[in-house]
Amino acid sequence: MHWVLAATLICGASVMTSCKEARTQEDNAVKEVQSTELIRTSQSWDGVELPDYLQGRPELVAVKYVFPAGKKLGWHHHPVMNYGILVQGELTIIGQDGKEKVVHEGEPVVEMVNTIHHGENRGNKDVILYMFYLSQKDLPLAVQHPEIPLE
Repeated sequence: MHWVLAATLICGASVMTSCKEARTQEDNAVKEVQSTELIRTSQSWDGVELPDYLQGRPELVAVKYVFPAGKKLGWHHHPVMNYGILVQGELTIIGQDGKEKVVHEGEPVVEMVNTIHHGENRGNKDVILYMFYLSQKDLPLAVQHPEIPLE
């Protein structure tokens, strides 16, 4: 009986050593950093050229937005350049002129600057959107237009 226990312990130690060696080899495997350029543009999603950079010290702002299913944002405009990545769901952006852009999961979007628009989550799951603003101290990221009714 003692020899069975001893054999089990020896075999178990051997398996653990083999597993540990395999894990160490896997951990030490050379992995390369991958980069994929998602967008490079000087135009917003509607094809309008972006404005020149602001003068003075920049303030970079990153914001995570979560839009519940069925939610509509009010009309607004951005006085500063901004762009982002939609990481979940689908977001429809509507310009005041009626032009629409549907942004899908994993896609980048470059927002309109100084042009009134709004966003809608027409899907059945929350939208998660990370936006990055090129701003300056005391500038708003968005200016709301509650005087314009949503349909």
